[in-house]
Amino acid sequence: MRKDSKRRIYWRYLLVLVLVVLLAVRIIWKEVKTTVVDADKWNAQMEAFLGRSLTVPPERGDIISADGKVLATNMTYYDIRLDYRSERFNEKMLNDSIDLLSDSLATYYPKRTAAEWKEHLLRPLETPKKNRPRAYLVLKNLNIDQCEHVRSFPFFNQKNKNRSGFTTDAHTKRCYPYGKMAKRSIGHVNESRPFEIHGFSGIEASLDSLLFGTPGHTRKTPMLTGIYNEVDVKPIRGFDVVTTIDIDMQEIVENELNAMLDSADAEWGVAVLMEVATGDIKAISNLEKERIETDTATHAFRYTGRIVEGMNRAVMGFEPGSVVKPISMLIALESGAVTSPNQMITIGDHFAYAGGKPIRDSHYNSALTAEGVIEQSSNIGMARIITGKFHNNPQAFRKALEERGFFEPMKTGIAGERVPRFADLTSHGARLNLSRICFGYASEIPPIYTLSIYNAIANNGRYVRPHLVNRIIGNNIDSTLVITPIRERICTEKNAKILQNMLKKVVWGDHGTARRLKDDQVALAGKTGTCRIIDEKSGQYIAAHRFAFCGYFPADNPQYSCIVLVSHPRKGALSAPATSGQTMLRIAHKMFSRGMLNNYSDYKTSPAAAADLIPNLTASLSEGQTNSIKQITGVKNVRPARMPVTSPTDSVPNVVGMDLRKAVTILEGKGFSVSFKGTGYVASQTREGKKVRLTLKF
Repeated sequence: MRKDSKRRIYWRYLLVLVLVVLLAVRIIWKEVKTTVVDADKWNAQMEAFLGRSLTVPPERGDIISADGKVLATNMTYYDIRLDYRSERFNEKMLNDSIDLLSDSLATYYPKRTAAEWKEHLLRPLETPKKNRPRAYLVLKNLNIDQCEHVRSFPFFNQKNKNRSGFTTDAHTKRCYPYGKMAKRSIGHVNESRPFEIHGFSGIEASLDSLLFGTPGHTRKTPMLTGIYNEVDVKPIRGFDVVTTIDIDMQEIVENELNAMLDSADAEWGVAVLMEVATGDIKAISNLEKERIETDTATHAFRYTGRIVEGMNRAVMGFEPGSVVKPISMLIALESGAVTSPNQMITIGDHFAYAGGKPIRDSHYNSALTAEGVIEQSSNIGMARIITGKFHNNPQAFRKALEERGFFEPMKTGIAGERVPRFADLTSHGARLNLSRICFGYASEIPPIYTLSIYNAIANNGRYVRPHLVNRIIGNNIDSTLVITPIRERICTEKNAKILQNMLKKVVWGDHGTARRLKDDQVALAGKTGTCRIIDEKSGQYIAAHRFAFCGYFPADNPQYSCIVLVSHPRKGALSAPATSGQTMLRIAHKMFSRGMLNNYSDYKTSPAAAADLIPNLTASLSEGQTNSIKQITGVKNVRPARMPVTSPTDSVPNVVGMDLRKAVTILEGKGFSVSFKGTGYVASQTREGKKVRLTLKF
């Protein structure tokens, strides 16, 4: 019996031993097969895995205003989540503090009530622990201060995060600190692909290759504790782009355009403000009434009443209306069709030409001077001048503009830019088209192009390029862009002066179409324009108008040029001076009131400078005010007088704070010789006769 028991035990041990041996043999075989027989295959898979590279997205560069304010940047935001399966999650404490926690969340994040927050936070506890979420969303898109504040709430404030399950997910998001201000011009990015965030519109799109930067790469690296991602090629941050936009001017332009659209119940409007000497676009606004499509089949829509940022119509083509007449007059002067502003032009009741519908004016004149044609906006007069010169060769009118760069891409830095288009001037109907183009029809001209010509007139014929980008900064580079003029001259200085006087007469002449815009504080010069609107569906003109005013100010010392378009206003005085012209006048007033027209000096630290101010005070000062000024400045004789319309020709413009290119342009334009030392912005300036020395600092 004992022997049988031993025998059974022996066979059991033997069986176990055999199984162990077989298992060991199998393990050894697998090891040999993996490391020797199939070594090439596994090595290839390892190399493929270790050779995998992940893209590391670069940080996108900032977009900055001319005065150093950030218009677009990258910010880190956080999503707060709870891990309900955290190893030491304190369920009891959550239940005990849920009322206080819910009240705190409801107070600072009222998208839910306290009861709703309570229900939201306790809902995961209703399921078995193994099925509870590990990343339950509580709040999203918080900045670091908000995130730390939430971390101080009851239950979340435990030192051991495992007990609260409190976790944060960080992500970078493109941020626009000034909201909708200049939104279309600044643009936005497409963030649908995390490693390919590129510009979608505006400067974000047109300068995407600079802003985007250079992606980096990681490689898999085997370490003692595992395989980790190691940065192989570091990402390079994109360049910062410094624009010409001035935030204060942008605010003025947007507010005034918005106020006009609201008061006139207009469909849309666009306004562009540009510095005459440099071509810097200081402000650009595109606003429209928000509309919602109500029928997808018929594309019917309704207006909501809200005014929102609209399409960038500053670079889109429209029939310009009468604002094109000074451009036609420029060609007439340059070609010899008009030799003097006093040249008489026959007008009459109508002008029938090339078999088309007779051209008429809003009021009758038997004859007008060339200057009067612009002042009173005569369609007949302009058509007679241009067709009289280019009757036998209508294409020569286009060629004259083409030679002056009018049809070249502006390269402003604004995405979606288009060039002007004229109706055919080479075949049948060319003469008829010419007679319409010259006073604002049968053509499509983007407002920025019209403004560029007016700016050249104000700039004594120098055709500077409108632009929105000034400097590129990054990667040890700080480069001020050299902006080439479209042409050194678009016309002679003599003809520019003639055109300046014509545009001034439009506002200040007895019969000027914009005489209601006369203002002693800031004198405007410019031209009105009225054009019927073409229906998008039918392609026919409808009983609605688009009003424009393009010009510059101050009229005798042009510093800024501006164009304003207001489309389909329904309330108030329906005319170009009452809508677009009034908007431009209000912009000029606001700029004057803020000292943006070189009409302000700092009198805090210099009694001498304050003394210079005294003779320019108006006669409205009381005796008490006069005595106060005497005490402050030490001036004994206070003689009230009217402020002069223009500054002395030999005064030195204050260029402190400007970049070198802009400062030199302004000073040399005033006849000064400029020298400088250092790099960066102008920190100080000194004058010796006709020489100005600038000191530059960052």
